[in-house]
Amino acid sequence: RYSHGMDEKEIEAMKRRALKDEREQLQRHTQEGYEILRELDLPWPLAQTALQHHERMDGSGYPNGLTGEKILLEAKIIAVADTIEAVSHQRQSHPRLGIPAALAEVEKGKGTLFDPAVVEAALRLFREKGYQVP
Repeated sequence: RYSHGMDEKEIEAMKRRALKDEREQLQRHTQEGYEILRELDLPWPLAQTALQHHERMDGSGYPNGLTGEKILLEAKIIAVADTIEAVSHQRQSHPRLGIPAALAEVEKGKGTLFDPAVVEAALRLFREKGYQVP
C-alpha cells in the first residue's frame, strides 16, 4: 500500500477510468459538431461531415463504426487533413512530429483507415505541389 491508502491495483483502475473518461469526452466532439451544424440550411452535408470525420474505412472509427462508401467523401477528406494537422503539430499527448511524419502516418493507414484516393491527393499536394501548412 502507498501512503495514501491505495494499492497499485486501485491506482491502475483509477488511471484506466480517467483515460476512458478522457476518450469519451474527446469522442463527443463529433456529436457536438453535428448538433451545432444540423439546423443550418446549407447546400453541403456539413453536419454529417462533422459527425463522420473520425470514421475509418475499416469500421474502426467513431461514433458509428461506418465503413468504406458509407462514409461521406467530405468526411474522408477531413479525416486525412485532421490527421496531418494533429500529427504535425504539438499536442498535449505528443510532441510536434512534423509534416513528413504526418504524411507517413496517413500513408500507413491508406486503404485501412483512410480512403486511398484522398491519401494520394494529400501526398501529391505536399510532395509534388509543395504545399505547406500555414
